[in-house]
Amino acid sequence: MKTVTLSVNMKRIIFYSVVLCLSTLSTWGQVGGGKICRTGVAYEISKSSHWGMGKPVVTSIMPYSPAEKSGLHLYDIIEEIDGIPVSELSGEEIGIMMNPAERSNIVLTVKSTASPVRQVSIFKECKPSNSIAEAQLAMAFNMYSLETTSIREFTCPFKITVTNDDIDFSNFKTFAFAPVDESNRELEKDINRIIEQELEGKGFEKKDGEADMLIQTFYYFDKNTKYVGPSPVKLKVPVYRYNTVRGKMEKLPFLDLSSSESEAPYLLQFGFRIIDQKVEKGRVLWECESNDMLEEAYRLEEYAQVHVPLMIQQFPYVKSKSNVVFRVTQSSYNYTGINYNMDKLSSVVSVDRNSPAYDAGIRARDVIEGIEGQSTDYSIDEFTSAYRQFITNTMKYRDPETKFTDGNGFRSCMYWDTFKYPEVSKAIQNPNNLTAFAYLYYFTPYVNPTSNNTITFYVKQGYDRKKIVLRPTIRTSTIIEIK
Repeated sequence: MKTVTLSVNMKRIIFYSVVLCLSTLSTWGQVGGGKICRTGVAYEISKSSHWGMGKPVVTSIMPYSPAEKSGLHLYDIIEEIDGIPVSELSGEEIGIMMNPAERSNIVLTVKSTASPVRQVSIFKECKPSNSIAEAQLAMAFNMYSLETTSIREFTCPFKITVTNDDIDFSNFKTFAFAPVDESNRELEKDINRIIEQELEGKGFEKKDGEADMLIQTFYYFDKNTKYVGPSPVKLKVPVYRYNTVRGKMEKLPFLDLSSSESEAPYLLQFGFRIIDQKVEKGRVLWECESNDMLEEAYRLEEYAQVHVPLMIQQFPYVKSKSNVVFRVTQSSYNYTGINYNMDKLSSVVSVDRNSPAYDAGIRARDVIEGIEGQSTDYSIDEFTSAYRQFITNTMKYRDPETKFTDGNGFRSCMYWDTFKYPEVSKAIQNPNNLTAFAYLYYFTPYVNPTSNNTITFYVKQGYDRKKIVLRPTIRTSTIIEIK
């Protein structure tokens, strides 16, 4: 995966324990004139004989990026770059061609489960190298609104087994389900419905008759006959996992993976396998099994709803075969299109075309003197110090029942206590807290008690000073990656 090293100046804007990261989501490249360009795609050279062996495989696509707009998909295999087969290129040459300094776009020939071969054209997005976008600031100031913007990690006790035979999974296009167990007909129909939805989302087609692949599920749930009780010395660790249906992290009645089986009142096993029906009938191509320890009874339908989308993320391309670690980056923030100077946040470096700020007349070299009555005339160090102090002083307004450790290792993350929203809003409005960039979350009730999501900017343009009211766009995205 291509990454970028953060500059010294960028490192200065890493607030508290939040990592402001450009790297894992996009391919960046320096061009002339002090600009940096992105395509918004990350990839890795496949080592799998089942999917794109020796070729770049797309592993992440940045929301709202050129790559996303082009129609590129996760786990697409890149066959050609600008007409040149990747088999003729070294890893270094692939990196250069994925973001060429001399060209504004690249044309990729890709293969996926949904289509044999297609072409996508990606037009690079270039910005001054000293700029910082609102998406990055939203993550840097995310303690204003952990409810909408955070990085979370969790581990699922998955065990994935793949056939040792060198067979290309792209040859398989259709699937069918094994006959259901009549004694659990409704349960299996519900599970199959979830699997069907996920496979069709990847481009596979369900067939009622003969298909390329047969899907077979298996499951077990019962009381643990070896249960002796909870550990008298071990501190209970809450288990969170991401529910793709509900779009949020959920606390589940599971024991953490370091627990002993004897501590679990209940045991649950769930999995499904994909069986070859096309080349060598009966051969198991891919299987994922999950074994969890539970504190209380839990419906298998609910378990499947949460876990099938996570399991199937690794078909046809497997990145991790056991105890799979997921990283979920969620972000919802107000987008105006302003790109600030990372050394002096009051200065506008550039403005995205066709954005609310651009349409309102804000341009490069303008100075944002204030936002919603909050001054921006402070150094990076002053903003950082005030932000740290704000976090410390407002911990009393957070709900300890929501406590979690974020993906950067900060262990005191908590949502705001819903009964203390007025106090939170008052603290954010206090000019001593230097909370000008809380406008990124102005649509939330704890930042702005009104329902009016309009932002007032006080702008200096040359010798003129203007009051500009913007109606931002709320940008929302979720990225689920396997570490």
